[in-house]
Amino acid sequence: MARALIVGCGCRGRGLARRLVGDGWAVRGTSRSEDGLKAIAEAGADPALADPDSPGTVHDLVGDVAVVHWLLGSAAGAPEQIEAIHGSRLERLLEKLVDTPVRGFVYEAAGAAGARPLASGRAIVESAGRTWRIPVEIVAADPADHGPWLDAMVAATSAVLRRA
Repeated sequence: MARALIVGCGCRGRGLARRLVGDGWAVRGTSRSEDGLKAIAEAGADPALADPDSPGTVHDLVGDVAVVHWLLGSAAGAPEQIEAIHGSRLERLLEKLVDTPVRGFVYEAAGAAGARPLASGRAIVESAGRTWRIPVEIVAADPADHGPWLDAMVAATSAVLRRA
């Protein structure tokens, strides 16, 4: 059974977790706070405390993961923090994934985080895919339109595994 890691397992992430679990995946979902862990478990995923602003906490969770989902397109926080999780923090994590079992990366490139950070993140993910030959998928579906967004995420998950 393949395992997915959902970084940013809020409402949409928990919906993705339920769908992947229903499709036979083992899923681990992250939250920055203890409060989010119970909801992640209720969605059928294995909850884990991790902060995308600290890539090491995410990297510690990928030892048995096939696909990482970076669902931070609507992450909230100070502008410099949002830019970092779609910039330097994301870049550091991708560099470290090369030496792990991760076979694919799915990036949420739409949401309230803002056009500039999301464009930066998209470019970083695409570059990592070319540089390290990591199968990547960019999902630009509007997260406010949950049904099509969810279908796009599931399709992206399958696509990265087919290319792995």
